[in-house]
Amino acid sequence: MATDRAPVGPVVVGVDGSEPSRQALRWARSVAQSSGSDIEVIATWAMPVTAGGLGWADVPMDWDRSQETAGMLDQVLAEVFGADQPQNLRTSVTHGFASQTLLEASKGAYMVVVGNRGHGGLTGMLLGSVSAACTERAACPVLVIRGDTPPPPVR
Repeated sequence: MATDRAPVGPVVVGVDGSEPSRQALRWARSVAQSSGSDIEVIATWAMPVTAGGLGWADVPMDWDRSQETAGMLDQVLAEVFGADQPQNLRTSVTHGFASQTLLEASKGAYMVVVGNRGHGGLTGMLLGSVSAACTERAACPVLVIRGDTPPPPVR
């Protein structure tokens, strides 16, 4: 239900390809529709961290992590929305850590939506949970999606 209120900031959603981030994307659409907001979908990438250091020696010279992340994001959007992709959706693929990027985006946002778990792995253990960082330090409300409860229907 679109509103007659003044435009508000976007609903920012972090997507990493995990099922919880896909569910967050579904919820972001519902929140954006009810608030009259745009949806800003953010996918981030960073060089892998290994126990022995940054892991640069293990990375193939022709590996384009930005392109790989953009491909993942396109695939997730196609799987979640199909041909019914919202018109008010913007995407960005950014180099950096997800928590820092989402916290920066929260400064002008209506809300940040994240899944409770992603593909953090060792990096997630070392840097902390993205959802925890957002709930602790975001400049706007944060919705953390847990489980598979569907969002309210989009009308």
